[in-house]
Amino acid sequence: MENYDIVVIGGGPAGLAAAVSARENGVQRIVILERDKELGGILNQCIHNGFGLHTFKEELTGPEYAGRFIDAVKGLGIEYRLNTMVMDISRGKVVTAMNREDGLFEIQAKAVILAMGCRERPRGALNIPGYRPAGIFSAGTAQRLVNMEGYLPGREVVILGSGDIGLIMARRMTLEGANVKVVAELMPYSGGLKRNIVQCLDDYGIPLRLSHTVVDIKGKERVEGVTLAKVDGKGKPIPGTKEFYPCDTLLLSVGLIPENELSGGMGVELNPVTSGPRVDESLETNIEGVFACGNVLHVHDLVDFVSEEAKAAGKNAAKYVQEKKAAGGDNRKIRLAAGEGVRYTVPETICVKRMDERLTVRFRVGSVYKDCYVSVYFGKDRIIHKKKAVAAPGEMEEVVLTKEQLMEYPTLEAIHVKIEEA
Repeated sequence: MENYDIVVIGGGPAGLAAAVSARENGVQRIVILERDKELGGILNQCIHNGFGLHTFKEELTGPEYAGRFIDAVKGLGIEYRLNTMVMDISRGKVVTAMNREDGLFEIQAKAVILAMGCRERPRGALNIPGYRPAGIFSAGTAQRLVNMEGYLPGREVVILGSGDIGLIMARRMTLEGANVKVVAELMPYSGGLKRNIVQCLDDYGIPLRLSHTVVDIKGKERVEGVTLAKVDGKGKPIPGTKEFYPCDTLLLSVGLIPENELSGGMGVELNPVTSGPRVDESLETNIEGVFACGNVLHVHDLVDFVSEEAKAAGKNAAKYVQEKKAAGGDNRKIRLAAGEGVRYTVPETICVKRMDERLTVRFRVGSVYKDCYVSVYFGKDRIIHKKKAVAAPGEMEEVVLTKEQLMEYPTLEAIHVKIEEA
């Protein structure tokens, strides 16, 4: 059996940033295990710009952003193995993986960083009636076909779901000569960033139909058209609102699911809202020495925030390997509770003794709120009351808590994060 200090599962933006951070914090024996044939993850197919504004203070494409971290990994001499599939991780942090060169092998890790990213929700999860003809793609698959493999999936396109990938593919397909007829969204608000609605739909005159969904797909061999209908507050189609759109392609951008089969298999506790691990202030799961970051933890809107989070995970994993946990003393944990309007928080618990001087708490709201406040309560005391012109589910929110604030509340048991109307 091989032995490493830290094994990073996944060589996408989270895994790369975590590995670089761990090395910069003094850990030498690190290996990245990546199932694809190259490092970079999903960024390799995201050839549009808009990445890196927070991390590098300049606008980069996805491959350029990934390239910065790949260069850092290679420059620091961090080991990585490509075309390597991780089969299992035990509670004792034994990683079982396989590839063509090494066959089936095991690695005993002192710490594991989970950075497997996320996958798209498939058509099967949507219960759309109709046949199963050719021409139905997830938006990410279509993006790979166009940007990396040079194929155009179709010419007359309808897109279901207004997540960021769906919005970006509406623009991409238009630029490649396809006619994008409409983007339909089940919810009464878009699931994507405001800038993507403007730059990808408004700038190209592509209509966005909110509170609409696909109720039928026509065609046996190839998609011939889809029927949209308006939905009520419960997501049920409203009679008499059907519209037929002739098309040869349907792209689905209906949500992302963190890849947590390995996590669940090793006994990591998962949050039913995010489908990602429950973590504390160190991004450590309920299994000691197992950390999580990036889209495997919760789906992010900006890769810059993935890198920031992964940097913290790498630093904390390095600290764990070098020091283990400090024994004794005040190891009490404060629970972070998602209050009115807030769907979840990351992290979910805070150990004041172990936290850094500043801790970023990220969360998403459950609906669109205008002229509202993001409020944080320590017990009954309101500590933060931040004005927001708009808070929407498509954009991640954050608040910063300090160790100094928490030290003033030695008996605090819960922190509540909530949205309050102005």
